[in-house]
Amino acid sequence: MMNLNRIFTNQRTGNNPHTKASRTDFQRDFDRIIFSSAFRRLQNKTQVFPLPGSVFVHNRLTHSLEVSSVGRSLGSVMGEYIHDHFKDDLTEEARSFYLHNLGHVIAAACLCHDVGNPAFGHSGEDAIASYFERNENDLKPKFNEKEWADLVNFEGNANAIRVLAQQQQGKDEGGIQLTFSTLASIAKYPCEAIAKQKGIIHRKKFGFFQNEKDIFLEIAEGTGLISESREPHIFKRHPFVWLVEAADDICYNIIDMEDAHRLGIVSTADCKNLFFELVKSETDDVNRIDRKLASISNENEQISYLRAKVINALINKSLEMYRQHFDTILEGNLDKALLDLYKSENRTLQDIETFSIEKIYNHKAVVEIENAGYNVMYELLDHFIPSILKSSDQRKSYDIKALKLLPKQFLYEAGTDYQKVLGVIDFVSGMTDNYATDLYRKIKGIDIGMTV
Repeated sequence: MMNLNRIFTNQRTGNNPHTKASRTDFQRDFDRIIFSSAFRRLQNKTQVFPLPGSVFVHNRLTHSLEVSSVGRSLGSVMGEYIHDHFKDDLTEEARSFYLHNLGHVIAAACLCHDVGNPAFGHSGEDAIASYFERNENDLKPKFNEKEWADLVNFEGNANAIRVLAQQQQGKDEGGIQLTFSTLASIAKYPCEAIAKQKGIIHRKKFGFFQNEKDIFLEIAEGTGLISESREPHIFKRHPFVWLVEAADDICYNIIDMEDAHRLGIVSTADCKNLFFELVKSETDDVNRIDRKLASISNENEQISYLRAKVINALINKSLEMYRQHFDTILEGNLDKALLDLYKSENRTLQDIETFSIEKIYNHKAVVEIENAGYNVMYELLDHFIPSILKSSDQRKSYDIKALKLLPKQFLYEAGTDYQKVLGVIDFVSGMTDNYATDLYRKIKGIDIGMTV
């Protein structure tokens, strides 16, 4: 079982000496993420619906801000719970951390949980992975088994650790130098790509690239992760991960429905009924909610009111599930996400998921952007990767010109083929939807003209 006194630390990537400041180390994590370029770029990355449009819908940045708000609530309440119920087992430092800082850690982790996601949502991830699958005969011999597993299973969660913690060419060591506590809290799948296995919650995907394995092992050691295997490396989830995951699940389950309503994809009646049924299952004060709804004439505001009630109900259920399964979580043996545990006993939440898959995630506009995004990302990789893998004496003029489009921080000419390719992936996966589309149109000759 994990030791509550050892699962947090203010140690940072980059090994910089501790500095005194008016903010705690964990508050500083939040601020560093807010001011990072990787976080800013989320404002032009698709959440679900195409961007931009005449009707405001969520992008990755607004989604992350809302997840962070929910996460802060979850972390603060659970911090008080741990402080009160395990006071005799905690050191003075630990009591202070749980009472005052767990909310900051969960908020910061929620804020950056999507920074590794490429443009165009999950289709961007699929495009990167399938580029290597579709070119296996030419590319696979250039990498070892574990490196190849990273590439054909490209994953936004693993990429987030890289974006936040790796040292780019010409930049400072340790990325944006977050605490190990925050980084451990976003590691939903703390294993190597070669160890991923469907049906096992902490191995459904993978959590770090081979290039960042040493960094991740430091994080695991610093936060007391339970090791399940050393070859390949597999760890149990950090206890804080469940709260970050719950905050994300709460928001995307509910906010995507609200966005679909604003776009006219989901009717007011359907959205209202689903939200109201869920609220009704978790409150005794149905009459007061009915009266409040009757006093609001604007349909969007009615949905917003119910959305707030639903999120509050799901926060409370997540906290209940977390407390109920806390020992199992500390042992590393919980096998379902908190919201999935609740979903198994609540039919309305199941109905919302089924409805979302049918009416939202398979809507024509969503499928179109996924198809377009897949092709854009695939073609961008195909423009750069063959050229970067040629030795300098084998490159033709078109290879040289292609590589001139790569910013210097993404060029690892002295590195291995694996590191060179990761540099290209860093560049392409970091692009916003708009930038990726614009560059694609230019290199394909669809748009020709000078831009500065």
